[in-house]
Amino acid sequence: MEPVIDQACAAALYAEGDAALDTGASLLAAAPEADDALHRRGEEFVRRAWERGWHPADLVRFVRLELDERREVLAATLIAAETARYGELPPRWRAQLAELPGAAPRNKPDRFGYASDLLELYRLLLRLPAIEPVGPVPGTAADHLHRPPAPGEPRMLTRIRALLAKAEATGFPEEAEALTSKAQELMARHSIDEALIAARTRSTETPGACRIGVEPPYESAKAILLDAVASANRCRAVWNGDLGFSTVVGFEADLEAVELLFTSLLVQGTAAMTRAEAGQRASGRKRTKTFRQSFLMAYAQRLGSRLADTTERATAAADMDTDTDTETGAGTAEGTSGLLPVLSARDVAVTETAERMFPRTTTTRVRGATDLDGWNHGTEAADRARMGDHRKGPHGGPRDGEIMA
Repeated sequence: MEPVIDQACAAALYAEGDAALDTGASLLAAAPEADDALHRRGEEFVRRAWERGWHPADLVRFVRLELDERREVLAATLIAAETARYGELPPRWRAQLAELPGAAPRNKPDRFGYASDLLELYRLLLRLPAIEPVGPVPGTAADHLHRPPAPGEPRMLTRIRALLAKAEATGFPEEAEALTSKAQELMARHSIDEALIAARTRSTETPGACRIGVEPPYESAKAILLDAVASANRCRAVWNGDLGFSTVVGFEADLEAVELLFTSLLVQGTAAMTRAEAGQRASGRKRTKTFRQSFLMAYAQRLGSRLADTTERATAAADMDTDTDTETGAGTAEGTSGLLPVLSARDVAVTETAERMFPRTTTTRVRGATDLDGWNHGTEAADRARMGDHRKGPHGGPRDGEIMA
C-alpha cells in the first residue's frame, strides 16, 4: 500500500492549496486497505518532530494553535501510538502523555474528511522548524541523561502541590494568600536544600530545561509572569511567541518549582481577573479586552518584585543558618564557607547553559497597559497572591514590560 500513500502524500504535502489536499484525500478515501500504512506514515512524521527538539505537549499545542482542536486530537492519537514503542520514558514525557486528549476514531465523519484532516496535519508536521532540544530523543543511547528524579517525588513537593491546589480552590483571598505564601516558603527551602546536598556530595548534575506553554490570549503578560517566577527560582526563561511556549533553564528542583508556581499563579490571577471584571461590568464598563490585558500585565509585574523580595529574604535567612552550621562543624561542601558561594556557582551554571542554548536571544519590549482600572485591580490581586510578608511600597503606574525572547 506504500505506493498509494506515496502518491497521496506527493499530491497533498508538497504542494500548496486546498486542491492538492483534496486530490490526496480522494486517493486515500478510495483505498481503505491503506489505512494502517497511512497512520504509520504519520507516526514517522511524529518521530521526526522529536528529532527536531519537540516534545508531546509542544506538538499538540502547536497543532491546536495553527489548525484546530480536531487536528489536535489526531496529533495526540499519533503521538500515543509512536511513543508506545519505547519501554521507558522520562517522567516529564510521561506526564505530558497522560494529559493528551483521547484517541480519535478513524474515518469520522467520513473517509474523505478524515483523510483530508490527516493530510493537513501531516503537512504541518512535515514543515515543523527545528527547536532547541531540552533533552535527548526517546530511544537513543543518551535518553538516560538529564532526567528528573525517578518515580515518587519528594514529600516536600507533594506538600507544595497540595497547598497550591487549596489556594486555587478557595474563594477567600486571605486564605489563598496564606496557602501560597506557605508553598513559596517550602519551595525556597527545598531549592536551597537541594543546592547544599549537591555541593556536599559533589554532584555532577548540570542545569536542564523544560518548555512551558504560553498561549493566547494575553500571552505577553503571561510570558512576563513566567519570567518573574523563573527568575525568582534561579532559572532563566526565554519566550518564543511564534511557537507558543517559553523554555525555562535551571536545575531540576527549581524547574519543578517554576512549573508548579506559574500554573498556580496563573489560575489564581485568572480567577481574580474574572471577579474584578464582573464588578466592572456591573458598573457599566465594556472595555473587556483592555481591562484584562492591563490587569494581567500589572499582576505579572507586581508579582515579579514580590517574588524577588521573598527569594532574597529566604536566601539571607538560610545563609545565616548555614554559616552557623559551618561554625559548629556541620559544614557545607569542603571549600565553601556558606550558602551564597553554592548558589552563585549554580547561577553561573544556569546562565552559561541558557546562553549556550540561546546565543541570539534579545530583550523584547512589550506593549504596556492602557487601562488604569485594570492595572490597579491587577496590582491588588498580585498583592493578595504575594509570596511572603513584606512592606507595601507605592503603586506604580502602567508601563511597558521587558522579556527575553
